[in-house]
Amino acid sequence: MRILAIDPGYDRLGIAVIEGNPSRPTLLWSDCVLPEKGAPENRLAHVSRAVTGALHAYAPDALAIETLFFGINKKTALGVAEARGAVFAAAGIASVPVVEYSPQQIKLAVTGYGGATKTAVAQMIPRLLSLPEKKRMDDEIDAIAIGITALAVGLQKH
Repeated sequence: MRILAIDPGYDRLGIAVIEGNPSRPTLLWSDCVLPEKGAPENRLAHVSRAVTGALHAYAPDALAIETLFFGINKKTALGVAEARGAVFAAAGIASVPVVEYSPQQIKLAVTGYGGATKTAVAQMIPRLLSLPEKKRMDDEIDAIAIGITALAVGLQKH
């Protein structure tokens, strides 16, 4: 099973390709996409191009994405929702099914505890799969965690 995992963000998009099974996940590639600042249509086009490129390059069986979390900042939540829309559209055009996981499901799948901290999740990832040495932003680590979750939980629509 091959998963394109996305951590959607307003200013950054974590992206990772994970394959294997729950007991042997393998990271094929990961990155943090930094959409250009400015007009929303340009930012969203950048997101769409990045996702489309990964879909074509890696031909995943599914795209996994974190569910939308509404925090205090509604403007940021709207920007994340827009980025998710660009991701969903790219997946739809490529006919790749999308599955969503909540932050609690991701924490549970990676650490065994749904209330784990982001630090605990980040510390657990190198124990679950081999990570090539490079500096990674939180969004990229989150995308890897989402991919691990998709393998562990399965691809049921939520």
